[in-house]
Amino acid sequence: MTEKALRLGTRRSKLAMAQSGQVADAVSQVTGRPVELVEITTYGDTSREHLAQIGGTGVFVAALRDALLQGEVDFAVHSLKDLPTAQHEGLVVAAIPEREDPRDVVVARDARKLTDLPSGARIGTGAPRRMAQLNAYARTHGMEIETVPIRGNVDTRIGYVRSGELDAVVLAAAGLNRVGRIDEVTDFLSVDTVLPAPGQGALAVECAADNASLIAALAELDDPFTRAAVTAERSLLAALEAGCSAPVGALADLLADGQTVKEMRLRGVVGTTDGSTLVQLSTTGPVPETHEAALALGSELATEMLAQGAAGLMGERAQ
Repeated sequence: MTEKALRLGTRRSKLAMAQSGQVADAVSQVTGRPVELVEITTYGDTSREHLAQIGGTGVFVAALRDALLQGEVDFAVHSLKDLPTAQHEGLVVAAIPEREDPRDVVVARDARKLTDLPSGARIGTGAPRRMAQLNAYARTHGMEIETVPIRGNVDTRIGYVRSGELDAVVLAAAGLNRVGRIDEVTDFLSVDTVLPAPGQGALAVECAADNASLIAALAELDDPFTRAAVTAERSLLAALEAGCSAPVGALADLLADGQTVKEMRLRGVVGTTDGSTLVQLSTTGPVPETHEAALALGSELATEMLAQGAAGLMGERAQ
């Protein structure tokens, strides 16, 4: 008798289905059980408002978490950058698999790079974080650009470029990789130009906190370096008291000496969306061995950023 299939809750978008399918295959391999995808529509999928208006954090997550808590699905896959920083009672992130490329990318007309865009180029993005950094870059490099807020899936966003409505759009490399469209990228943005969203490129596999056997099975997919990095990034975000629609970028990367990983560097940025003011700092320390050490790395850098005036740039910082 074959074991009952595990039910994986996923958003319905092409990207969500692709990344959930990859996790489903991995879970099948470690458990020996079939995994079926259960499609769930979230508020973030149905609302046409801009993410900054509907509150950003959690709009793609709440319905999946409800399904988990009600036992309709056994586990769920989220893009980690959509996950609120506060721990949810009754649920646990059992695995954070190895991260995809965290960078942002440009898809532009005529195969142009960011630096080749015409004067006055209209660049689409839904993220205040990207707007702040692109506008700051343009200011310091004597470029004239206009950032245009957009929403929609990968097809919709790239469609704005194909139709000529926009000169370029900025997307996450990881998403395009997962849906097999990375060859449409015309420029990979260095993290020195645009820091990604905290957790960008990483997935979170979440399940009920009381399901010990499933937690143990899912833990085999966990990548400890990715977990340490994103924990530090999200700790920075939490300490700045910013939702995922706030203009915060963060990236923790490992600094290696030959084959030996020596240290972790955490970089953070917060700015006004017009790019006129940015607070950008970094810190380097030993690779965190514990969850607490990773949290401390993020909160310490956030404290320094707040001391440099980051709080005044958030726009929607909680009182």
